[in-house]
Amino acid sequence: MAKIIAMATTKFADFIEACTTRFTPVIDVKFKKQDFVHIDLSETNKEVREMEIPSASLVKKFIEGYVTQARAKIAYGGYNEKRNLYRRSVIFNNNEEASQRDIHIGLDIWCNAGTSVLAALDGTVHSFQDNEGFGNYGPTIILEHNIDERTFYTLYGHLSKQSIANLSFGQIVEAGDKIGTLGSPKVNGDYAPHLHFQIMEDLQGNSGDYPGVAAKADLEYYLNNCPDPNLLLKI
Repeated sequence: MAKIIAMATTKFADFIEACTTRFTPVIDVKFKKQDFVHIDLSETNKEVREMEIPSASLVKKFIEGYVTQARAKIAYGGYNEKRNLYRRSVIFNNNEEASQRDIHIGLDIWCNAGTSVLAALDGTVHSFQDNEGFGNYGPTIILEHNIDERTFYTLYGHLSKQSIANLSFGQIVEAGDKIGTLGSPKVNGDYAPHLHFQIMEDLQGNSGDYPGVAAKADLEYYLNNCPDPNLLLKI
């Protein structure tokens, strides 16, 4: 059974990778591929691990310093990354270690609030909602894509409230269309401003929301269902 799942996963990952042939922006087109630098926010990063309280302001300061030192403009990363950043929010915590949700299954792009967010591919608005609460997504948009008779979804989280104010279900979008802007910590779940971008083959009945952080016990399923977004974005 595990072997069958692995084969299916490889096929979907290969399909996603073939959807684009070059760098595909999901934030303001003024940023080019060379402007990005990868950042490690995992629990293995000593500087992050030793933050007494990993608040939005502290994480933002750390990321900005890292980007400046790298002579870049934007930081990205986080897929399949185990983080201690989520321990401050009750929505991720559980008494059993195997059920602790602390493994990130999307890709984060860290830049300023107000930055334009773009559709990665042609599609339609599947759903949207404001996932309020400390540690949550805040305003979120999910697009549905149908390519070569295959349906899948992309999620854009931590947006501004204005991003979902005038959307309609089924609304057609084209690749590169502006679909929103990044939100501030006041509305994005109290995070340093960033885009959480994720790909899902099966939404499992969700609407306007989908888990972006998984527990170790569920990781195999989520990595199967949510391949590395950089296969598509090619940063």
